[in-house]
Amino acid sequence: MEQPLTQRADQPLRPRAKHRQGSRGKRHIAPKQTQWQRQDQPTSPADVPVPEPRPAEAPKADATTTEEQKAAGPKPAAAADRLNQEKSRQGKQARPEPSGPEPSTDIESEPEPPTVVPIPTQRPDTAEPVAEPPAVAPKPPEKPADADNNKMLPDPRSADRPADKMPQDEVACRERLKALGVEFEEHKAESNPEIGCSIPYPIILKTLGKSVGIGSGTELNCQMAEAAARFTVDVIQPAAKAEFGVDLKSITQASAFVCRPRNGTRKLSEHAFGNALDIASFTLSDGRKVEIGPVPPEKDAKFLNSVRKAACGPFKTVLGPGADADHALHFHFDLEQRRHGGTFCQ
Repeated sequence: MEQPLTQRADQPLRPRAKHRQGSRGKRHIAPKQTQWQRQDQPTSPADVPVPEPRPAEAPKADATTTEEQKAAGPKPAAAADRLNQEKSRQGKQARPEPSGPEPSTDIESEPEPPTVVPIPTQRPDTAEPVAEPPAVAPKPPEKPADADNNKMLPDPRSADRPADKMPQDEVACRERLKALGVEFEEHKAESNPEIGCSIPYPIILKTLGKSVGIGSGTELNCQMAEAAARFTVDVIQPAAKAEFGVDLKSITQASAFVCRPRNGTRKLSEHAFGNALDIASFTLSDGRKVEIGPVPPEKDAKFLNSVRKAACGPFKTVLGPGADADHALHFHFDLEQRRHGGTFCQ
């Protein structure tokens, strides 16, 4: 059963004959636009602004336009172009335009370095294992039974022994002492092989000149005795006369030949060979005694300083107050042979 055709309010009723002819395609005749079609035709955008459609209504508008196109049939080319332009404009208005230019994806942007360089996490300090002391302390190696730290260092003079006949240089030395007015006496040779002390041709002084005596027991070798006598005659006697106005009467010795090492060392002292003399004081002809010490009286100090200064040369070693604690109360004079004939004076 056929349903009656009902005319739509928005679409005119077209005759079937003409519609068939258009569909067959024999001849294309543009249909005349009716009054309703002219009213439904969209106006030009230049005259009337087209409102921006809502997103939900956009598909309905497209569907309505499609139905109108089907009902209207083919339109002229100009009308089709105008309709396409209108759709394009509506699509552009429906899509939101970007606020700014999109960044190009052709070139990858390099990551910016951080403003603060991160500090790597430090490894926790690991305590090194502490070596624990052994339960029983190791014992030091035992010294050999024959080791002796008290043994003196070797000295070639320790092997000196008297000959059957006195050497010529010893005889000549004694002749010079007599010429100086020195009184002495011979003494037998002394030695101590265990320590190393030796004095093969010793003499014991009684005087250091014609008028200057010396304390008893002054045992020296002849060379040291001669040096002491000459120094007394040439230096000490004139210095006493100049400073005090009187002659030197005697010298008090503190040490001559003594078999011992140097204090605090393993080296033999020059006293061990009768090659040194220690003087403790000087006695003047008026009975005044000039003692050697750290702080003597002013006049005594002047005399002592002149003697001490003049001794550096005739003797190879000169020590006294200020040199060390061992020589704070006496002068030490000796004839130790030094390299290149040098001296040591303090």
